[in-house]
Amino acid sequence: MTIALAGCASTPEPVIGPSVVQPRADLGQSGYSHQRPTSYVLRPSDQIAVTVFREPDFSLEKVRIGVEGNVSLPMLGSIPAAGMTAKQFEQDVTRRLAAVGLKSPLVSVNITEYASHLVTVEGAVETPGVYTFQPGARLSSAIALARGPKRTANTKQVAVFRESPEGIMVAKFDYGQIRQGTMLDPVLQPGDRVVMGTDGLSVFWEDLLKALPAFGVFAVAGLNNN
Repeated sequence: MTIALAGCASTPEPVIGPSVVQPRADLGQSGYSHQRPTSYVLRPSDQIAVTVFREPDFSLEKVRIGVEGNVSLPMLGSIPAAGMTAKQFEQDVTRRLAAVGLKSPLVSVNITEYASHLVTVEGAVETPGVYTFQPGARLSSAIALARGPKRTANTKQVAVFRESPEGIMVAKFDYGQIRQGTMLDPVLQPGDRVVMGTDGLSVFWEDLLKALPAFGVFAVAGLNNN
């Protein structure tokens, strides 16, 4: 009966009103924010489309930004792209094309794949893995991409590992509080690693349940042999 009740645990009741957006310094959340970026800066591995109107020979339907931050474009060769917004890169390409003799170039740059935006989700989730996410996605989105916590999860122990100038930093979050709106649901950064904790007691019961059918088979075999 206890096992059945544990498996049917309900979702925490949300707290009505504004959700918590302030990070908790005591849990290492100081570098995390609820605010989505207002502009996007191109990164290595992102894929973009560069269109020069009325000039198909100068256009590319898709081109990947290399690890060094450059892209190779017709007539221009390898030029920097990472660190600029799409609009800034448009202006830079326009200037470069005009400098090589193209008259009044009209350039459009669109992001076709946010390939730099990868998050690793592991631990007690249904489908651990590495997932792409849209800019502005939150920690709860990463857990949803992995199909949520397993029954054996300790949702109070969610660790997020993030690179910083000081090295790899770790922050702790409570997934139940996030769902209630009583804890910050931070915006993800490319390269984040999310680890869902495991409840040791729950693991014991899950292992026991998996083993029970095998015990039954051996018991029946022993009776038949007698």
